[in-house]
Amino acid sequence: MAEITVVNVVASASIGKELMLQDIAFQLEGAEYDQDRFPGLIYKLKEPKTAVLIFRSGKVVCTGARSIPNVHIAINKVVAKLRKLKMPVHDEPDIVIQNIVATTNLESTLNLIQIAMSLGFENVEYEPEAFPGLVYRMADPKVVLLLFGSGKMVCVGAREVNDIKNAVRNIKHELRTAGLLRED
Repeated sequence: MAEITVVNVVASASIGKELMLQDIAFQLEGAEYDQDRFPGLIYKLKEPKTAVLIFRSGKVVCTGARSIPNVHIAINKVVAKLRKLKMPVHDEPDIVIQNIVATTNLESTLNLIQIAMSLGFENVEYEPEAFPGLVYRMADPKVVLLLFGSGKMVCVGAREVNDIKNAVRNIKHELRTAGLLRED
């Protein structure tokens, strides 16, 4: 199977009850908070390199992680920092993966016009004047694939790494069956 590279994992979690963002911004070094521009506090971690958005409701969104374990590390680091500041946070945040973005190379040039016709226009958007890639909304697994003429592919909308593996396997099978994937 082609090498799959996870480039972003987005997750949400409930880490506590109502949080006083102004207090956190004042005490947490590096926190960015401007309620007139954005309703959440932005806290960037160097390791793992992520950004965690903290909202007054006690919800957080972590973005930029390169793996699911890194999401857990990042959110738990933020919870530990908030606990040190005496903020009302849960012991075990309930972390939910919302989106995994990954890239791969199908290792074959792709004729996107033929692929658009083969996959069916109801599931495909291809307007090369507006965007060079073909957008394919796959039903199973429920992900969106961006296919490029170079053979590069981006998968978005997965909630598990297995969804990405299945999407790569399924698109290769569909393209091979249609005679549109040349593998050396």
